[in-house]
Amino acid sequence: MSNHASNVANPAPLGLLGFGMTTILLNLHNAGIISLSAVIISMGLFLGGFAQVVAGIMEFKAGNTFGATAFTAYGAFWWSLVGIWVLPFMIPQGGVQGADEISMGFYLLLWGIFTLGMFIGTFKHNIVTRVVFGSLTLLFFLLALGDFTGSHFIKTIAGYEGIFCGASAIYSALGQIINHEFQSDVLKL
Repeated sequence: MSNHASNVANPAPLGLLGFGMTTILLNLHNAGIISLSAVIISMGLFLGGFAQVVAGIMEFKAGNTFGATAFTAYGAFWWSLVGIWVLPFMIPQGGVQGADEISMGFYLLLWGIFTLGMFIGTFKHNIVTRVVFGSLTLLFFLLALGDFTGSHFIKTIAGYEGIFCGASAIYSALGQIINHEFQSDVLKL
């Protein structure tokens, strides 16, 4: 029986680019460098959301439970975050209450707990994957703490940490692409 999986492209770089680029954009906002705008919302819907869900579905087909869970869940994270931002404006007045800092704190805390579990799973992966998930875990906990305390300072620190997290995901994606193309470890993962 032949293995057709070798003819299927690795979906991880697409998912990592969707995650990394969108994470950097949002955290440029969290760091106070850019404002929350249609740029971040659109990136969240399409590259952060849609592209990661596509990568997750491809990982399901490849039998990769870790990649399937990560990409599908974080793609849904971006869609849910955009929903949190826009639903109060789309539903007639009084229909959906906007998110307050405490509810956002719990939302981010739950994502942090999930991500901590995923981070533990990365101990079987390369160092860069551990860096991505370790820094993402820290990011979610910092953002939750910032919302629970109302501390602008903590949110700003989280923003800079999130830029690092997103950059590590982009590095992982490009490393996988470049190393595959050159059939050599050009970028260390």
